[in-house]
Amino acid sequence: MDIRLNDIITMKKSHPCGGKQWKVLRVGMDFRIRCLTCGREVMRPRKVVEKSIKHLERGE
Repeated sequence: MDIRLNDIITMKKSHPCGGKQWKVLRVGMDFRIRCLTCGREVMRPRKVVEKSIKHLERGE
């Protein structure tokens, strides 16, 4: 899957704050993503993130 910096991804499951949209901050073996609802940043393995993506929007 072709995921780039600043893309907005919508996940299948929601974050505990209720948000489902995340902004991609780092791409590699791990992704650093930021919740657009609460601002929390997390590092997740690429395999886990790609499996749980529901929708992808291209960023700037």
